Order: sequence, then structure tokens, then C-alpha cells
Amino acid sequence: MSVQERKQRERAERERLIVATARELAEEQGWDAVTTRRLAERIEYSQPVLYSHFRGKREIIGAVALEGAAELAAELRAASASTEGARGRVTALARAYLDFAERNPAVYDAMFQLDGGLAFAAEDTPEALKDGFAALLETLRDVAGEGVDPGLFTEVFWASLHGLATLTRAGRLPAGDAEARVELLAGRLAVV
Repeated sequence: MSVQERKQRERAERERLIVATARELAEEQGWDAVTTRRLAERIEYSQPVLYSHFRGKREIIGAVALEGAAELAAELRAASASTEGARGRVTALARAYLDFAERNPAVYDAMFQLDGGLAFAAEDTPEALKDGFAALLETLRDVAGEGVDPGLFTEVFWASLHGLATLTRAGRLPAGDAEARVELLAGRLAVV
């Protein structure tokens, strides 16, 4: 291995460490606790080293969001693939999405609530975000209904899931009815 390759590998490892540490700190204490000073202390590197990887918190949030989008896409595909029938796939997809949001609140916020400097629904949307949407579309395309644009249908379903996730987490919807909401949403969509 050349010196150049070793330095590139070390840089990539440091970047993964910064992102993982930011994610951990955000999940423990919230995004307000994620500062370059705290990150530098936790990973035992100087603040200038952090700035050599990310220009600031916004870029770190964006990196966490991209990592989260890739994880969510994988979970959505696995859930959908593990179930038979349109209703079962839609139900599994909805559960996987809501479970991800509940298990990873800071990551979910980075993906959809905070400014990570990432473009959505644009030509320059990062591939990980496009793939997250594609993971929804792959299942929902089959239940969109005749004459319905599958992309628009997926956007409405996604918006419904996002609303359920954020309203439940904020205590605006009773958590005990979460499964009934999933069944209602999936049942209505799968019969279209």
C-alpha cells in the first residue's frame, strides 16, 4: 500500500468516526449538543482536523442524513421482500419506516427536519436520498392504481408516514394506536 492510499484510508476512517460520533451524540443529547468542540473532544482530534473534513455542523448533519437514508432504504427493501401480497408488503413497508424513525430520532431529524445542505426532488439530489425514495416506490408502484402517477402516489404515502412519525413522536397522536394507523393506511392503499 502506498503512502497516498494509506492517507486516503485514514482520512475515510476519520470521517466515518466523526459521523458516527455526531450521530451518537445527537441520539444521546440532541442536535444542539453536537458542536465541533464536543466532537473534537470525543474523537480526540483537534477542531481543525474536523474542519478539514466538514465545513461545519450543516455538512455533518448532511453526512448523517445520507448514511441514514442508505440504512432506511435497506430496511424498507428487506421488509417489503420478506412479505407476500400487496397489503402485506405495504404494511411491512410502513412498519419499517415508522420503526426506523422511532429507533433513530436524531438521524430521522437529520434526514427530514434539519438543514443538512442536501437537495430533495432536484437534479442534484444525492443518490442515497434518491434510493430511499426508490425503495418506497418499488413497493408502492404496484398499488398506485390505474391512471395514478406512481411517483405522486409514493410522495403522498411518504408524507403520510412522515406525518405519523413526527406527530407520534411529538405526542400529538397516541402511541398506542400506531399499529391501527399502519393497518388502516396499508389496507386503504393496497385495495386501490
